[in-house]
Amino acid sequence: MKIGILNLQGAVSEHQAMLQQLSVETTLIKNPSDLAGIDGLVLPGGESTVMRKLLVQNHLFAPLKELIQAGLPTFGTCAGMALLSLPESFNMIDGVVVRNGFGRQKQSCEELINVTGLDAPFNAVFIRAPYLESVNDDVEVLATTDDKIVAARKNSVLVTAFHPELTNDTRMHEMFLKMVK
Repeated sequence: MKIGILNLQGAVSEHQAMLQQLSVETTLIKNPSDLAGIDGLVLPGGESTVMRKLLVQNHLFAPLKELIQAGLPTFGTCAGMALLSLPESFNMIDGVVVRNGFGRQKQSCEELINVTGLDAPFNAVFIRAPYLESVNDDVEVLATTDDKIVAARKNSVLVTAFHPELTNDTRMHEMFLKMVK
């Protein structure tokens, strides 16, 4: 199994370290040619508007959108959640996304949340995080906090508003890897 990690900005090395801890081969995605042979994709946190501009500039937006919409298992965290949810981006999670929904940098926080499929609460790290205000019926809500949807799944796409790669807990990445298999 080989997982590609979008390497334009954001928490790239943290996702790479988490996946390597799980003995998974990773490759960094900067150009369309880097997409060859990947079995899954991670869209890390960062700044979604900047990431989308860099995707277009690096000629990655169209080939990524085609792969994701064709069913490539994809895990988006924070800005990755926004990119996978916004209609002008990949538009894979049907719902309403609120960018920076948890406030500015000063409002960043950690919170224990219950995630469907995990046997114990997950320590979620929120940094200028988006959230899903609502989703269509075909989206499975995996976690909420204060009526904000912070983890969801639809078909081959998993999204979290938080940064599991900034913890020592591999369970969200393991959930994604099960989707890849």
